Amino acid sequence: MISKAKAKGLSASELLAETRADALKQRGKENASSKSSPPNDVDHVVAEIYAAYERSLRKSNSLDFDDLLLFGVKLLSQHTLSVSWCRHVLVDEFQDTNAIQYELMKIIGRNADDCVTVVGDPDQSIYGWRSAEVANLAKMQKDFPATVNIILGENYRSTAGILKASLAIVSQDKARLPKSLHTSHPSGNVPSLLSFSSERDEAAFISVEIKRLVAHMGGVLNWGDFAILLRFNALSRTIESALQKEGIPNRILGGHKFFERLEIKDLLAYLQLVDNPQFVPAFARAINVPSRGIGEKTVAEIFVRADKTKSTPLEVIEKICDGRMPDIKPPVKRKVASFVAAIRSLRKLASEGSSPVDILRQLLTLIAYEDHLKQSQSDWESRWENVQELITFASEAVYDSPDDGEPFKTAERPEDEGSTPLRMFLQASMLSSEGDQQAESDNKDKVTIATCHAAKGLEWPVVLIPSVEQGTFPFYRCDDVEEERRLLYVACTRAQALLYLTSASKRLISGETKNTTLSTFVSTVTTEDPSLFDHKAPDLLPSDRAVVSRVLGRLEPQHNEVIRRVAEL
Repeated sequence: MISKAKAKGLSASELLAETRADALKQRGKENASSKSSPPNDVDHVVAEIYAAYERSLRKSNSLDFDDLLLFGVKLLSQHTLSVSWCRHVLVDEFQDTNAIQYELMKIIGRNADDCVTVVGDPDQSIYGWRSAEVANLAKMQKDFPATVNIILGENYRSTAGILKASLAIVSQDKARLPKSLHTSHPSGNVPSLLSFSSERDEAAFISVEIKRLVAHMGGVLNWGDFAILLRFNALSRTIESALQKEGIPNRILGGHKFFERLEIKDLLAYLQLVDNPQFVPAFARAINVPSRGIGEKTVAEIFVRADKTKSTPLEVIEKICDGRMPDIKPPVKRKVASFVAAIRSLRKLASEGSSPVDILRQLLTLIAYEDHLKQSQSDWESRWENVQELITFASEAVYDSPDDGEPFKTAERPEDEGSTPLRMFLQASMLSSEGDQQAESDNKDKVTIATCHAAKGLEWPVVLIPSVEQGTFPFYRCDDVEEERRLLYVACTRAQALLYLTSASKRLISGETKNTTLSTFVSTVTTEDPSLFDHKAPDLLPSDRAVVSRVLGRLEPQHNEVIRRVAEL
C-alpha cells in the first residue's frame, strides 16, 4: 500500500492528509469541525506506518525503489536545466508505466514536445497490481496534443488460428480500445481446448503430448520449444511430477535467483556495511556470520545503545572495542573484535579504490567463510561454487571498459569521489539476477514452466496453458477481471505454432477435491463461435508439419525420420 501511494506521487504527509480528509467526509458535514482523530482504519494506520518507514529510511541513509522515481521527479522538476539537453524521448512498454513514471516522462520531455514517442499495447496491460496505469495512453494524447496515433496491426509471431482465438478472448472487454490484428502466417492448427477429470490426468496429458509432438514433428521441435504457462506458481507441482515421470527435462523460468541465495546475501551484507556503515539490515545479518555467540538479545541491546547515543550499531561496537564506550552485558568486546577488525580492513581497501574482487577475496580470508560453510551447510560444496561465481561476477562487472580496462572508468560513467569500485559493484549486484538470464546453456533444451506474468515478451513454438477455469482465470483473489482477461490473452499470444488450453472438472485445492468449471473467458467465445477451438489434439499430418515448420522458419522433417521417432515413442 505504501508502494502504491508512492507510485501515485504521494508523500507520507500527503497520504495522511488524504486519509484525514476521507475520514471527515465519512463523518458527515455535521461533524466536519470535530478535532478528534480520524477512525483507526487501515488507510490511516498505513499512513502512519509510511511516515515511520520514511524516517527509518532517512536514518539508514537509504532510498527504496519507489523513492528513485519520487526523488527523481522532485529533483528534475526543481532543476529544469538538468533536463534541458533532452530532445527525444522513447518509452517502450508504455502500458506498464505508473503515475509517477508518467510524470517523470513529462518532466524529461518538457523540451521535446514534438519528439516524444511511446510504444504500448493496452491489451497487454497486466501489471495493475504493481500500480501500472493503462490510462496513461489516453493521458498521453491529452497532455501532448500533437500526438499521432499509429496502430501497429501486424502480428509477426502467431498463426492466424492462434491470433483469431486470442483476439476473441480479449475483445470481450467492452472498454477495450477497438483494434484488430492480422498476420502473414497461415491459419495453422486450430488451438486445442481439452478437459480432463482431474489435475493429475491433465498433467499426464501435457507430459505425454509433449513427447508425442517431438516425435511426430521428426526433430523439428525440441524440449526447449515448449512452454507451460501458469496463472500462479502453485500449479506447477503436479506438472513437474508428470514431466519427471516421463523423463522430460524442465526448468522454472525466473526460479531461485542467484542473489537470493544464503551465501551470496551473507557476503553482500558485509560489503554493504563497508560501503554504508549506517545500513542497519546489513549489520544485523553480518554481525553473527560466522557465528560469534552473539544472541538476539545482545544484538537488540546494541541497537538500544545506538539509539540512545544517536550512533549506528557499527559505531557502538567499534567504540566498545576501542575502549571509548563501556561494554554491554553480557560482554561483547571479545566476541566482536574480529568482526570490527575485518570491517576496518575492508573499509581501508575500499577507500583506496581496490577492486571488488580483491575485497571479496580478502573478506573470505578474514572471516574464514569456506570453513563456516563446511561447518554449517551440508551442501557447502555447491554453495562455495556460488561464492566463486560471485567473484566471477565481480570481475566481469569491474573490467567493463572498452578502452584501457581500468575499473569502472568509462565515458558514460566517470569516476567521482562517491563512486568507488565497491559501490558500483554493489549497484550492479542489486540490479542483476542470474535467474533472469535466458541464454544459460544448460536451460536451452528444457521445457519451460513459467507464470503468465513472467512469460510476457517471450515466445515459444508450442504453449500449453493448464487450469483455464473459474477461480484461476480470473484468479479468485483478483480485483480487476479485465486485467485477468488480458493476462490470458498475453499467455495465448506467446504461442507461435501450436496452442493448448486445458482444464479439469475436479481439482485438489488446499487438500480438498473441488468441482471446477471452464473459465467464462473461454466458454463465452466458444458459445459464440465453436470454430475457435478444437476439442482434440492436432493430428500432425504432413500438411500440419509443413505449416509448423514454415511458421518457425525451419526445414520440414524427412518422412522416414518421423516414422523412426514415432516408432521409438
